[in-house]
Amino acid sequence: MEDQVKLEQKDRLGYIILNRPEKRNALNAAMVKGIQGALDVFEQSNTVKVVIIKAEGKVFCSGADLEDIKKMQTNTYEENLQDSQLLKALFYRLYNFPKLVIAQVQGHALAGGCGLVSVCDFVYAAPQAKLGYTEVKIGFVPAMVLVFLLRKLGEGKAKELLLGGELIEASQAVSVGLVNAVIEPENLDQKVQELANHFVEHNSGSSMALTKEMIGKVQGMPLEDALDYAAQMNARARASEDCKKGIAAFLEKKKIQW
Repeated sequence: MEDQVKLEQKDRLGYIILNRPEKRNALNAAMVKGIQGALDVFEQSNTVKVVIIKAEGKVFCSGADLEDIKKMQTNTYEENLQDSQLLKALFYRLYNFPKLVIAQVQGHALAGGCGLVSVCDFVYAAPQAKLGYTEVKIGFVPAMVLVFLLRKLGEGKAKELLLGGELIEASQAVSVGLVNAVIEPENLDQKVQELANHFVEHNSGSSMALTKEMIGKVQGMPLEDALDYAAQMNARARASEDCKKGIAAFLEKKKIQW
């Protein structure tokens, strides 16, 4: 595993830790590949049920690495396309990852770093964290994240953030729907762990995976097709072991242990 990304496991929680604090956890090819490698480990794990992405240092992620930004000016179109495909693949995988993904944002998340946050299922941030898509400030475009942000926030709020290019406080990010809650920094680790463990203990892993899959797919379907797909997934879920176990416990008024 790359030194730029650390892995930890606590019971059924898997931690992916961005580990370039001296570079403000800037994204480069090695870090993106390191995150992908960590996802490989946790996807294959029969133990890990929720993945938490966090970071060392004061900044969660400052976006693209300065050296990569310099290279963009001299790269060919084909080289730039190949490089951008790495980030595309990471965002797509996180959005569709079959386990819950939580971003624990202790500091600023900027540009591509804010994109990384945007594709996670839940986001909890410290009050001092600022978030924003600053690409338009340097003549660039927030290309990949735009696709996901339109789904997450709708066109109005997405335009405000992507075209404005301004940083917003964590509390404001809650009001627009980018962050789920603001947590004081001294409580951030413990609170996120408690929230993640709540999902682990109270929710079926297969049910969360199927629900997440459906959320991703139905938005691009015509209404009738979406409902047909939903009916098929409903029938599929009824036959699952988790559903049989859950319904039996419900009918017998027993507390279920997931």
